[in-house]
Amino acid sequence: MFTSKSKIIYLNSKLIPQNIYNNKNNNLIRFTIRNILQNNNNNNNNNNKMSLDNCKKVAAYKAVDDFVKDGCKIGIGSGSTIKYAVDRIKELGLKNVICVPTSFQSTQLIVEAGLELSDLSRTPELDITIDGADEVDKDFNLIKGGGGCQLQEKIVAYSSKKLVIVADHTKESTELGENWKKGIPIEVVPMAYVPVMKKLESSSFSLTPKLRMAVNKAGPVVTDNGNFIIDAQFSKPLSNIPQLAIDIKMIPGVVETGLFVNMTKIAYFGQTDGTCKVKSI
Repeated sequence: MFTSKSKIIYLNSKLIPQNIYNNKNNNLIRFTIRNILQNNNNNNNNNNKMSLDNCKKVAAYKAVDDFVKDGCKIGIGSGSTIKYAVDRIKELGLKNVICVPTSFQSTQLIVEAGLELSDLSRTPELDITIDGADEVDKDFNLIKGGGGCQLQEKIVAYSSKKLVIVADHTKESTELGENWKKGIPIEVVPMAYVPVMKKLESSSFSLTPKLRMAVNKAGPVVTDNGNFIIDAQFSKPLSNIPQLAIDIKMIPGVVETGLFVNMTKIAYFGQTDGTCKVKSI
C-alpha cells in the first residue's frame, strides 16, 4: 500500500522517489513495485538461510567440544553442517588429531583447514565420526545421502567407535519422511539402474524411484565412486526399517542405501534461539 509523505513514497518500508510514483507510465510503476517486492522476498530467504546456517554451526561446535580431544582419530562427514565441525576442530588447535574423509568435499575441507589427512588403509579404527543427516527419527534411524556420499559415509561410520550426528532442527522428526520428502538415496551400479528401479516399484517395496539428475551437467549425478543414485520416494510411513534396509541392499546392482540403522545413539540439533538440543539413547 502506498502512502504519500513529502518527497517520498513508502512501500513495505521501502522508499520510492515521488517522481517515479507520479510517473504516468504505469508500467514503470509496476516494474518498480515488482522489483521491491522481489528484493523483500530475497532478503527474507537470506535471513531464513542464515538462521539455518547458525543452527548447523551451533550443533557442530557443541559436538566437537564434547567429543574431540588431543590425539583423536576422527571421521569427517559430508554436507553443509560438516564445514562448521572442521572449522571448530581447527579453532581448538588440538594436537595429533587425524582426520579421515567421507567424500571429495570433506577431503578438501580437511586439507584447507591444515588438519592431518588420513584414510582407512592407514587409520582403519576411528574414535568418532561426526556427520550430518537428512533426517533422524525417534528411534535414531537416519536417512543420509542427499549429497550423494552415503557409501563412504557408512563405511567410515562403521569403522568408528561412535557416530555423532549434527544437524539443524529441521532434520529431527518422529518418523522418516515427515520432513525429508526426497526419498531414500540408493547408490547403484550404472548398468543396473533400470532393473533396480523396476524392482523398487514392484509390490515387494511399493516405492517411487527416480534417477537423480545432475544440475550443472547433462545426465545423471555420478558419485565419488562412479555410480548413479536413485531416490526412492515413499508416501506412507516406513515399517520395519531395519528389514527394509536389508531387502533393498540385497537387490543385485545396489551398492548401498541411505538408510542408517542402529549406527548412532546421539544427535545434536541446533535451535533457532542459539541453543543446542542433544538427544541420546
